[in-house]
Amino acid sequence: MITVTLGSTGITVNKNGFGALPIQRISHADAAALLMRAYEAGINFFDTARFYTDSEEKIGEALGGVRDKIFIATKTAAQNAEDFWKDLNTSLNNLKTDYVDIYQFHNPSFCPKPGDGTGLYEAMLEAKAQGKVRHIGITNHRLNVAEEAIESGLYETLQFPFNYLATEREHELVSACRAKNMGFIAMKALSGGLITNSRAAYAYQAEFENVLPIWGVQRASELEEFIGYISNPPVMDDEIRAVIEADKKELAGNFCRGCGYCMPTCPVHIEINNCARMSLLLRRSPSELQLTDAVQAKMKKIEDCIHCGQCSAHCPYGLDTPKLLEENYKDYMEVLAGKPL
Repeated sequence: MITVTLGSTGITVNKNGFGALPIQRISHADAAALLMRAYEAGINFFDTARFYTDSEEKIGEALGGVRDKIFIATKTAAQNAEDFWKDLNTSLNNLKTDYVDIYQFHNPSFCPKPGDGTGLYEAMLEAKAQGKVRHIGITNHRLNVAEEAIESGLYETLQFPFNYLATEREHELVSACRAKNMGFIAMKALSGGLITNSRAAYAYQAEFENVLPIWGVQRASELEEFIGYISNPPVMDDEIRAVIEADKKELAGNFCRGCGYCMPTCPVHIEINNCARMSLLLRRSPSELQLTDAVQAKMKKIEDCIHCGQCSAHCPYGLDTPKLLEENYKDYMEVLAGKPL
């Protein structure tokens, strides 16, 4: 079994981390079965967030009895100390535990530090002193915030999107974390569903000994793929390199990652995180589910775009989101008309 140690935390876990965002979309019974199957197969790192509706609650219900045998990371999007404590206490209650192994600031637009006026980092230190938080982490989609967090020396882990479509600057984050003995947790290891070859994704992550990928799991079939890699891990070979190079050629560059951080700002309620990458989804994983009346209605909302620029202003990747929406709508309508992409 391949393991990874998260820097100075000393936390050593299976190279497969369980990303628990998707389990908010399934029933409590199905989530419990999925989580317990993961645990029994040897997966012992579970990442969730206060923001993921009932994900924490489902983990607490399923794994409360084996709490001392697993590691749990969760997150707070609080903007002040008062909300920080509310989030932390809610998370502890939901998870049926009295401590969190890694408590992370959830994609803040700045790097929380002592004396910044928010009281957030001071609250985190107090929570750690009380034993409610074992290790301090931060998650982000913004390169400048991630780089500042690494340089600050204030954080024990960084969670950031990382996969074989990553840019050179994103690769430098991994190297910088290794140099600083800081744990690196890779979210979006499948690029929000655009990477469809899990063997290639796993083999790539295995090239970085300090990186812990967390796979977003919602179905038993998805989980079984990664469980299979525990005893039979894919290794980088010519076949996998060819898959990666082909995907890079098709996908790398200016594409929507589906992070959703532009979503609350759309005044006409376009579901940007799916609509702005629909043509790629159709190319990568064509499905009748993407052509339903409901999805067609969501895509048609693109016609209502007023080009206010708010989505672009909030995009961590600096994308021209209105242009992407227009291009994806054009491709989508052509598919509906029976034309191949």
